[in-house]
Amino acid sequence: MSQPSRQLQTQTQKLRQQLQEAAHAYYVLDAPIMEDQVYDRLYRELQAIEQEYPQLISPDSPTQRVGDKPSAQFQSVRHNIPLYSLDNAFTIAEFAKWQDRWQNLLDEAVQPEYICELKIDGSALALTYEGGVLVRGVTRGDGETGEDITPNVKTIRSIPLRLRGEVIPPQVEVRGEAFLPLETFERLNAERQQNQEPPLANPRNAAAGTLRQLDPQIVAQRQLQFFAYTLYLPSDDGPSQKGDRPFGTHQEALQRLQELGFQVNPHRQVAHSIEEIQAYYERWEQQRRELPYLTDGVVVKLNDISLQNRLGFTQKAPRWAIALKYPAEEVPTTVVSVDFQVGRTGAVTPVANLTPVQLAGTTVARASLHNGDRLGELDLHFGDTVVVRKAGDIIPEVVRVLPKLRPEGAQAVQMPNHCPECHEPLVKPQNEAVTRCINRSCPAILRGALKHWGSRGALDIDGLGEKLIGQLCDRRFLTSVADLYRLRPEDLSHLERLGSKSATKLVESIQRSKQQPWSRVLYGLGIRHVGAVNAQTLVERFPTVDALAEARLDEIAEIKGIGPEIAGAICEWFEVQANRDLIQQLQEVGVTLAADDPSQEGTVAPQPLAGQTLVLTGTLPNLTRNEAKTLIEQAGGKVTGSVSSKTNYVVVGENPGSKQAKAEKLGIPQLSEAQLRKLVGLSPQA
Repeated sequence: MSQPSRQLQTQTQKLRQQLQEAAHAYYVLDAPIMEDQVYDRLYRELQAIEQEYPQLISPDSPTQRVGDKPSAQFQSVRHNIPLYSLDNAFTIAEFAKWQDRWQNLLDEAVQPEYICELKIDGSALALTYEGGVLVRGVTRGDGETGEDITPNVKTIRSIPLRLRGEVIPPQVEVRGEAFLPLETFERLNAERQQNQEPPLANPRNAAAGTLRQLDPQIVAQRQLQFFAYTLYLPSDDGPSQKGDRPFGTHQEALQRLQELGFQVNPHRQVAHSIEEIQAYYERWEQQRRELPYLTDGVVVKLNDISLQNRLGFTQKAPRWAIALKYPAEEVPTTVVSVDFQVGRTGAVTPVANLTPVQLAGTTVARASLHNGDRLGELDLHFGDTVVVRKAGDIIPEVVRVLPKLRPEGAQAVQMPNHCPECHEPLVKPQNEAVTRCINRSCPAILRGALKHWGSRGALDIDGLGEKLIGQLCDRRFLTSVADLYRLRPEDLSHLERLGSKSATKLVESIQRSKQQPWSRVLYGLGIRHVGAVNAQTLVERFPTVDALAEARLDEIAEIKGIGPEIAGAICEWFEVQANRDLIQQLQEVGVTLAADDPSQEGTVAPQPLAGQTLVLTGTLPNLTRNEAKTLIEQAGGKVTGSVSSKTNYVVVGENPGSKQAKAEKLGIPQLSEAQLRKLVGLSPQA
């Protein structure tokens, strides 16, 4: 390989600088400094040099914005600093309560100064720069971990590949929102219509889906933009410092972001009172329709950085910032029918089946009615027209009924008196909103208990899927969790889709689960309010099941992190004779119910799919749909029925249909059954 001359190296560096300056002026400042033809000529000149002398290619070169090869999949990475979400307020009154809360945390009265920014409706990104060069771009994910999508981030022209200025911190962390401009969104949908492709639902989903495309070339074509809103240094717990002098205000930090070459939303405003915030909020509720991008609210932050640092964070959100959201989108639809679902704790939940309707970019056909009290408040009748919205923009809920549109003679929807599964009488405790089935032999409760017992966080029984549990319960092989340990391969081998080899493996997995530590067994018992973390805490104090069963309520309640509600649920559970019988049966079959060394109690199994959403399509070679669903849920994942921008993986079998095509268009990684098994830590061979 020939070596470039010093003169050529200097020329290459100059070309890079010229192109970077031109791109910043065009994409960030909206003030072009050279004609397109000139930019194209300089770009081709740089491209030709780099092709002849690949050693001159640098990560910040404009030619590196679009990679050559699509990614096979994205890697999950831990954020350097957690990417917190914001608490929400939906009225000025709620905002005032939030202000009272943070002021009560301080020792002295403070006259606050706020900064108001538009809440861009896009997808959050965390960008890391080292030596002034972009080295990593990561999605929000669950706030602790996200996906590394650096090649895709580099295609966004308003994100600098190299920071501007003479004094650049050695490491910089920048947070902001990637979004799809409305004009681009409309153009993309017009093109998709011409190609007879389904339209993109909305700009927010389109932005998220674009960022997760495996091919950066496709991402580049979508022309995403980016607004930066937070600046961090690694030595900081709060917004960043300039040199050795901390920024005094968030406003100064935003200015510094602009100096470093980022696009910052210009419609920000400092406010000194709730009245000024309300005026800003109401003004932009009207004017936001004139913006070239979507905004769904206003973010209000304390402007004083030192005050931000004093207030700190909760487990999920900063105490010094809040999102003042605009009212959620609401749409009318009709109630077709109502199902009553029985969970593993016996709780009966009414769910409305609706005439499908588009809401916030997705098709909604079902909505939870929560409980009998809520059903009564709504005065819901079959055939009613109802108004539906998404609680927190995620969960569909019925907001209100429109009784004037009620069909003549419509019957009221009422909670059943008897369990829809076992037909035993239901009970509604006096101080609870939930109606329950208390028959411990109820098939729904038993199925739920078995599914929970075998889940990855509990006893981790590989192969114990929902469909198999249903078959075993229907044939009366299982009447309790303890019956699992009495199963023999010959009992299972004749069941649907379960040959002798698979039956033997399942029985071996069940027998191995006897060795799981006491903390996981306690979690697997499914006692109300006792999660995996609480189970470990309880085992440290009560190293045997007998010790816990005999403990007084006040003994349990005094444990840090437990409290009277959990303690009451534990005591109530052990008071039920059927539960005591279960413990005795588990002891007889050899399940671990004591800790040899409480300090060595095993931690909850890793959840490789925690926070991930998967979709199943087609026929898998070895797993039924329900078995695959259980496998995913045991690994911490969630299975949904439709592909969207929030889908992390699509598991593809034979004859997959339209879901695979949609996944390809959205750039969502696809898995075979073997790849799924490997991903959750199992052998690829069933």
